[in-house]
Amino acid sequence: MAVRPTVNPRSARLSDLAAAVSDSRVTSDATITGITYDSRDVQPGDLFAALRGSDFDGHAYIRQAIERGASAVLVEEMPEGIDHPAIIVGDTRRDLAPLAAKFYGHPSRELLTIGLTGTDGKTTTTALVKWILAEAGIRTGTIGTLGIEIGNGETISLGHQTTPESHLVQGYLRQMVEAGTQAVVIEATSHGLAMHRLDSTRFTIAGVTNITHEHLEYHKTIEAYRAAKGILIERVAQVNGTIVLNADDEGAMSLEPLSAGAALRTYAMSGSKAGLSARDVRANHNGSAFTLVADSFSWQVQLPLLGEFNIANALCAVAVCEAAGVPIETAIEALSRAPGVSGRMQMVNEGQDFGVVVDYAHTPASLEKILTLLRGLAPQNRLIVVSGSAGERDIEKRPLQGRVMAELADVVVITSEDPRNEDPMAIIEEIAAGADRNAAELHTIEDRREAIALAFEAATPGDIVLLAGKGHETSIIWGFEHRPWDEEAVARELLRTMTSYH
Repeated sequence: MAVRPTVNPRSARLSDLAAAVSDSRVTSDATITGITYDSRDVQPGDLFAALRGSDFDGHAYIRQAIERGASAVLVEEMPEGIDHPAIIVGDTRRDLAPLAAKFYGHPSRELLTIGLTGTDGKTTTTALVKWILAEAGIRTGTIGTLGIEIGNGETISLGHQTTPESHLVQGYLRQMVEAGTQAVVIEATSHGLAMHRLDSTRFTIAGVTNITHEHLEYHKTIEAYRAAKGILIERVAQVNGTIVLNADDEGAMSLEPLSAGAALRTYAMSGSKAGLSARDVRANHNGSAFTLVADSFSWQVQLPLLGEFNIANALCAVAVCEAAGVPIETAIEALSRAPGVSGRMQMVNEGQDFGVVVDYAHTPASLEKILTLLRGLAPQNRLIVVSGSAGERDIEKRPLQGRVMAELADVVVITSEDPRNEDPMAIIEEIAAGADRNAAELHTIEDRREAIALAFEAATPGDIVLLAGKGHETSIIWGFEHRPWDEEAVARELLRTMTSYH
């Protein structure tokens, strides 16, 4: 159940909220003091939004919501026999956004609102942008994979969800405004954009890290996936904001035609094709050093994060923060002290004689990047990877993941990630089908703890074990059940058990 935003008491007439949706119809008026889509969460005075989802339809819970004290309901059709104040609309999910924005007083208009999108790198880039802005004295909140940060030290967990439903987004933004927050960085996922969760949010800056193969179970085609990402670009262009694109990525640059009206800034790892670029890259196990070149000026940068992809994320962050008014010199100084991101290239050390890295990589492209990086750190030793693929998500990427892992690792352990309502072993076999069994030693194990234990037992001194796919997440989804899971904690427990016997 989602955590309600904590805001000053608010109320609105149902008819006033309905005016935000042109084709809505109000059955009778009422006073609204809150909004929810979860019938279990209804409090007296709430507007209950009956949202249609892939597993449940909120219209089936209207009676329950009314019994719990909902003042009114937002519906596409009213069940027979129920006479209660209602706003009737064509699409409850789409139309909830403008209603919620009006209820909460359009808070994004009172914030510097930054949207970051892309297949990979959103979370790290969000963290870097937040860090730089905060170090520059700008109180900054975030909404994304790692949860909600209000900007005053308060945090809220979102579980597996990156973008909350639209009424929660608007409520959290209002909470930020009331806490004195000045800017917010939002991970704008393709799902969140396509499912109207970020509608009625005024973005003035957008950054795109890359667009590769992901979420086709929902979007069906890569063109539709890119179009969903493009929604953010169009909205920033409409307000003549600033758009930052990765010039190294064809998918990101495919959105350039949508940027007309906005200031366009590009970044790249090398060459003169972008406004910001990295040159003379030097890397070791503590991070990277490089020369940042922008508009014929150059600066030396020390970045305490591993991998060229994190240099690219840093370039994106610098460009976004420059658009927010932070001088490049200030951004670079802040980057030199940037903290790591939970579940992103996270080193786990319990005294073992091999390396262990926890990372959220769960696409063919992100696995290829991180495995290539780790191979470069230990070219004379073996690379062992434990990974899986989520159920009820993009099935086309599964064999691609298997191929990438077998090509780049010496030992591949394929296991469960979030099976949901699919057969876990069937998912595992689909991944394994893409692996070249002659290229790598291959194991298939349904239980993730057992898979990690096998990988650790297989590791010899100097090897590196990558635990990929779960990262920061706090549960594994089996059916509709969220079973508690902490990848780092499990790894530490198993490592401590091992080292105690040596």
